[in-house]
Formats: sequence, C-alpha cells, structure tokens
Amino acid sequence: MQKLPKFQHSRVSLFASLTDQSLRSTTRTIALIGLFFGSVTTASSQVAPAAGTSAPVSTGRPGAAASQGTSGSQGTIQLPAGVQVPAGTRLPNGMQVGPNGTVQTGGQVPGRNTQQGRTSQQGANVNPNGTTGNTGRQQAGDAQNGNGQVTLDANGQPIQGDVPLNSNEQGTEKEAEVLSDQEALKAQERATARRKLYGYELFNNPALASTFQPNINIATPVNYVLGTSDQLDINIYGYSQDAIKQTVTPEGNIYLPSGIGPVHVAGLTIDAAKARISERLSKIYVGLKSSSYGPKNTYLEVTLGNIRSIRVSVLGEAIKPGTYTVSSLSSAMNAIYSSGGPSELGSFRNIQLIRNNRVIATIDLYDLLLTGVLRNNIRLQDNDNIRIPAYISHVELLGTTRRNNIFEMLPGETMDKLLFYGGGFTANAYKSRIKVTRLTNRELKVIDVLADQYKSFVMQDGDIASAEQVLNRYENQVTISGAIYRPGVYSLDQNKTLKELVTSAEGPRGEALMGRVNVIRTREDMTTENITVDLTKILNGTDADLPLQREDQVILNSKFELAEYGDITIQGEVNRPGSIGYVSNMTLEDALVKVGGLRESAAVAQIEVIRRKKDVDPTSATAQIAEVSRFSIDRNLELSNESKFYLQPYDQVVVRRSPNYQIQTFATVEGEVILPGQYPIRTKDQKVSDLVAGAGGLTPQAYVKGATLVRRVKLSPEELDQRQRSVSELSDDVNRKSAVEIEAVDPDKKESIGINLERILANPGSSEDILLQEDDLLRIPKKLETVRIQGEVLLPTTVKYRSGQTFQDYISQSGGFTERSQRKRAFIVYANGSVDRTRRFMFFNVYPRVEPGAEVIIPVRKTNPLTPQQVISTVTGIASGLIGLISTLLALSVITSR
Repeated sequence: MQKLPKFQHSRVSLFASLTDQSLRSTTRTIALIGLFFGSVTTASSQVAPAAGTSAPVSTGRPGAAASQGTSGSQGTIQLPAGVQVPAGTRLPNGMQVGPNGTVQTGGQVPGRNTQQGRTSQQGANVNPNGTTGNTGRQQAGDAQNGNGQVTLDANGQPIQGDVPLNSNEQGTEKEAEVLSDQEALKAQERATARRKLYGYELFNNPALASTFQPNINIATPVNYVLGTSDQLDINIYGYSQDAIKQTVTPEGNIYLPSGIGPVHVAGLTIDAAKARISERLSKIYVGLKSSSYGPKNTYLEVTLGNIRSIRVSVLGEAIKPGTYTVSSLSSAMNAIYSSGGPSELGSFRNIQLIRNNRVIATIDLYDLLLTGVLRNNIRLQDNDNIRIPAYISHVELLGTTRRNNIFEMLPGETMDKLLFYGGGFTANAYKSRIKVTRLTNRELKVIDVLADQYKSFVMQDGDIASAEQVLNRYENQVTISGAIYRPGVYSLDQNKTLKELVTSAEGPRGEALMGRVNVIRTREDMTTENITVDLTKILNGTDADLPLQREDQVILNSKFELAEYGDITIQGEVNRPGSIGYVSNMTLEDALVKVGGLRESAAVAQIEVIRRKKDVDPTSATAQIAEVSRFSIDRNLELSNESKFYLQPYDQVVVRRSPNYQIQTFATVEGEVILPGQYPIRTKDQKVSDLVAGAGGLTPQAYVKGATLVRRVKLSPEELDQRQRSVSELSDDVNRKSAVEIEAVDPDKKESIGINLERILANPGSSEDILLQEDDLLRIPKKLETVRIQGEVLLPTTVKYRSGQTFQDYISQSGGFTERSQRKRAFIVYANGSVDRTRRFMFFNVYPRVEPGAEVIIPVRKTNPLTPQQVISTVTGIASGLIGLISTLLALSVITSR
C-alpha cells in the first residue's frame, strides 16, 4: 500500500484508501464489502477481523455500540489491502466510491458512527463530521496526514512518527484502564456465578469436547430431508444394473441420464425422493414396476453419499451466540454445545428450536442431566434458529445435599423437585426441616419448610434453601467403664436400669469397689450431677434398682486406683538393680531372685533393708524416721539362722560391696628388662621397684634416666568440665606474649609421668618409688645418644649427645636463634617425660642442662601489630628516656669537673 503524506495536525481516520485498482472486478469488491460488514457484526462471537480491516468504534463503554452520527456526516471504510474499487462504482445501502478509491457511506458507517463531541473507544475524540480523532491509546509517534488522520500501512497499523500524547489523552487513557479493570472484575463475577449453575460442567469439560459431535457414519435416516449439495447414490440392480451419483443443485434438482431431465428432490425425505426417482427411471428401466411386459425384476436403492453443511443460528443468552456451520446430521444439542451452552443469564429448561418463524420444539437440558434422556433433540435444518431465553427463576441449594448448586426452577415447581435436582439428602442430613431464605420487596425473611410441606411449597426466584446436619449426640446411649468385664457404649432401650446394664456388661471384676458406684447424669440444662449407689445391695435386691437416662455414665472404681502404688527398690551388688512391684508375702529372698541374684562382689553378710517409719512423733527431737535391718545370706539366697523376712511397700534393699573385693589388675614393663611383659598387681602397696624386680631386673643396655611411666588418666564429668573451662580461659588470653598450643581435653587418655628410676632402684620403697595402678606401663629405653632441637631455630634437627656441651652449643648446631625466638621461655623435655625450663638471673638467661635423649624446644614470640598510636607512644618513650639519660650524664660530668 502506498503511504499517504505525513502532516503535523491530524484526526484519526477509521479507514484508508485502496490502490492497485486494476486487480479486482466490481462484483468481487461488493462481495468483499459484504464479508467485511459480516465480520464486524459478528465481532462479539470472537470472529477475528480480516487483515487490514479497521476495528469497530465504540463510545467509551467497552462493548457498547456507537450512537448514530450526525445527519450528513461523511464516513470512510477501509477494505482489505490490495482490493481495487473503481471510481464511481455504486455499492449497497447508498455507498459510493470516491475519486481516490475510498468507499464513502454517504453519511455514516452503519452501526459504527458516533455522535458529535462523544468520546470513541478508549478515549478517542470524535470530530464534528463523525470521524474519530486522536485516541488516548494511540502510540506516541503515530504519523498523521494533513486532515488529522492517522496513516495506516497495508496491515492497517499506524505508521510510526513523532506525535506525543497530551495531558488530556493521558487522563482519558487512565479512565479507560479503570473501566477495563471494572469490566474484568464483572467478567470474573459472571464466571464464578456460572460455575455454580447446575449443568455448567456439561459445556465446560474438555473431556466432553468430542462427545457432542454428530455421527456421520450411520445409515441414511428415512426422515432425512434433502437439500442443496447433498449427494445421492442411486443403485439399480436386478435384471438391469446401473449406478448413478448426483448432487442436488442449488435449484433443488438432480439430473438423471438418458434424457430424463431434472428431478426436483429438495425438501423431500429419502423415501419420498426414492419414489419420485423410481417413477422417473421406470420409463427407461421398465422392470422397476410390474407392467404388461411382465412382473417387476429390477430394483432401486437411494442412499445418501456426502452430506451437506447447514448454517444454524444460536441466539439469546448463550456463551457464544452466533451463526454456526454444522453437518446436516447435527441435532439441536450439537449446536447448543458449539455455542458454549447457556450463560449465567440463560435458561437450561426452555431452549426453543425455531423453524420457518415458529417454535417447533422446546428442549429441557435437565432431562439429559438427570435422566440421560433428551426429548425434542430434533435434527437441524438449514437456517434453523435456536433461541436461549433468560431464566425465569434461580434457586440455590446448600448444606447436606448431594449437589450444592444453583438450579433453575420452572413456575410452580416445589421443594421436593428441588431436592430431586440436588440428588436428595446426604446420610447425615436433618431431613425434617429445610431453611429457606427469601427476598421480599424490602428485606430478607427466613421460612422453615417442614417435611410434610416439601410437595406443596413453591420455590421463587432468589430463594436459598439450606439443609442442616443431624445433632452430634445420641438419643439412647449409656456408657459403663472401670472395673467391669465389658466396658463401652450400650443402648438405653435394652438396658433401662443399672442392674440390666451391669448384667449386659457381664458383671463387675473382682477389684471393683462395689459400695461406691458413681453414675454421672447430664440434666436437661446440660449441667451434670453425681449419683452414688451401693451396687452390691442392688444386685442382691436389698436396694431398689436405679433407672437410667440418656447419656448416663456408670463408673465402677477399682480398689487399686484408691491405693498408693508402692515399689520395692533394690540397689548395690545385684545383677539387675532397680525397682520391682510389690506383691503380698514377698520375702527378701524372693526380691533378690527377681533382680537376678547377687554379684560375685556382694558382701553377703551385710545386706540391709531400710523401712520407713509411720506415725512418728513430730515433737520428738530424736524421733526415728527409718529402721534398718541387717541380714546375712548365703549364695543360695537363704538367710543364715533367720526366719523369713517379709517385705513391705517402699522398702529399700541395699547389698554392700565386699571390702576386700578387687577385680584383678595388671601392669606392664617394656624395654630393657630381663623379662618384659604384663605382671599382676598382687597387693595394694605394690610399687615400681617391685615391678622391675618381678621382671628380673635391668639389662646392661638400660638407660635408667630415660625410664618413663605411662598411666591411663580418667576424668569424671565434673573434672572434665573444669578442665575445659580452664583451657578456654587460657585460649582467650590475648595479652600473652608467647604462643601456647593447648590440646583438646580428652576424658580418657594416657599421659607420661616423669619418674627417677635411678633413685627408685637405689632406695626401693622411698618417696620416689610410686604405687602402681591398673594398666600402668613402665618403659625403660636403651642408652640414648642424641638430642633433638625443635621450635624457633634456623634448622630444627637431631644431633649427637656429647658430654660437656652446653645448651648454647646445641642451639649453635641447629643454626642459632631466629628473630622471633622466645629465649627466656626455652625448655627441655627429658627422656623420662620430665620438663625443665629456662630461668632468669638479673639480665641473664640460665638454660637447663642437656641430657641424652632430651628434646630442646624454643617457643616463638607472639607479637601483635602495633597501631600508629602505639608506635608514636613507643618512640616518645624512647626519646624521653634518651633525653633523661643524656641529662644525667651531663650533670655527672659537671659534678666531676668541679
């Protein structure tokens, strides 16, 4: 399409002119114009306009038709791109073609013009001549021609330019957006109401999309009415044979061969058309009927080949009203389903099929939904109209029914019909009454409809019927619990008295407290009362039986529930210490059997039974609150020269440990002894010297000064907690000047104990000779000839031990100290596990002596980076000290010179 010239000031033109006028004829042009207007009028049926056609103009209300234009106003129509309209061609309804090929309506576009001064769709301004000006939705930059019209391309889209929106247009656009939001909200409300309608799922279930399509693979219906484009298959068999295929012409005829000519079949049923065709063909095929030439010997069959398409209209309150092209075998239900079914305003009960301007059938969709049988589902014919009127009354059913929906009620239908539509009551429904909320002229009112009124109570539009549940209570229930053989819920009808109820529950158990049986009764005001009876007297007939009432609760208490439960506790040297339940006539021996008997470590002569004293005089200062009995028992759990001792509730039995009982323990010696290995600890005062003597003494290669005792150290939970707190405090000390690495606290580990085996063997039994403990390990190494230097030295290494060399000599052999060496904190770990540190004398370091097998460790100095303030303070202090020193020297020199 050629672009029109661009101009600064413009008004929007609804349609553009056409080019290429030599490509289309006048007849084709008129047909396209008719197609264009047809697409515009069916826009509500969601039919998209053809490419290049303009959108219809409305009056600011979405969906509202524009008002008629001013008389004498001139409109233009844009046709599809590439269509030629010769100048001067006369069109329908007085339309003419202008000199530039633009179709002019001679005053107005039918149904699409607007009044002067009215606002067009989404804020479009209307010019005095009825054309539409700039719209609030126009994109900035749309090019305009000199007449104020927007230039459109071949696709009907504005050509981009530089036209900004003014303030009025922007305000109009905001109003249009508000209206769009309101319309969306209304559409959502309508969709919600439609979903509550009974029958909605029939037309909105994707699984049923193919269910309502007509079946074209069926035998030709005898009542099928022929029409244009139907194909007839005529088969002649018998004495004569032939096959003829004919299509019904627009005039309603078929043409038979052999000069028979046209046969009019349109509007006839298959049977009627067969008779007419047979009559005409009998002039050629004389055997089609009996005659003077002989009996009938040729036969004719007429069947339907390809079926035609017909157009039917669905009008009224449908989801998608419009005209639909369907198969000629389609029924009314097929067209209704294609239109989406009734809308929220449409009727499901009174759908009308109109043919030749009269109603020939009325369809009630509830027949199909409730019974599966659809009456009056008549086969459609061309130009049939299906009208869906508005509903007469809607009634909503809520509560305990099988379907909770909005139902359409016909005039005169009653409550029982509504219950039938709702599927009836559910199992827990209260069926004696339904509450109906009804609209009056001024307000609402509630009507209680009783069961005997269901068939006579007529429903009205807007009624809301609600079915309630049955009460959550029993009308004939009594319960019995406690010391009874079969506790539970029983019927009051069969157990009207207490005696009958106890008999039905198979009687009380032996521990039942028969003298005080409680009956908890609920009064009419929902308060409760307690009734106490003597069940023994009632069962014996001494007292009158107690009549029961609904919701009575009978409770038989147990004697055990009223007694304090007393256990017997056994602790000490038994196999399973703990508590055991008290039973009558339990002896001390019985209790010991229950806990698995005595351990090997038990002191059988020191078994104690501690028993609490009752009724102690509270005024006595020396009142005895417990008594202790001691017993001697043998391994067969029999008391020695004692009669049986019976235990009582809450007794505590204590089995002491034998004072001399010890589990056998061992100590181990390794290294340079004659017989290394594991040796038992025979006495409690066995020492290290005894262990060496038991191992046969030392070998000549033994290095006595390097002997080490390794002992397993176990910490209790309290000791472990204290040790961890100490470690945390040391680790958090940020003021330390040397680094200290602290190992994690282990509750069970082995540690080396520094001993002096040389002094121990020289003086056995002295204070140096320590006592052995379980799992002690004595290690006696060979003579050691090396010294190990570790820590902050230039080259940590191991060197040979030489007698007479000092601490500094060994440091020199490792390269000497570094700048970060903490010399005054250097220490030595000797071969026997003992440690010696460096001491300070005035300005000098006194280093420890070095022994064979020792390890010299030099710590690293831990320094924190100095802040600028600390640097300044340090420099200031040094300068002050130097000044003071110089001043002192000067003063001394002056004094000396005098």
